Amino acid sequence: MAKKKTLKITLTKSPIGYTVRQKATVAALGLKKLQQTVEHADTPVIRGMINKISHLVEVSEE
Repeated sequence: MAKKKTLKITLTKSPIGYTVRQKATVAALGLKKLQQTVEHADTPVIRGMINKISHLVEVSEE
């Protein structure tokens, strides 16, 4: 069985000063502090969330 791809998402910029929706997206990804990194499965839902806050996060694939 093929290994599932994961994404490492790091919060590189503060969501302060951005819209409530963008702050909620950051929270939904599980990011609370700057430079915090979380891992999520590579799904279309997660990709969409990353796309909406791409200016706040850095993503690496594994």
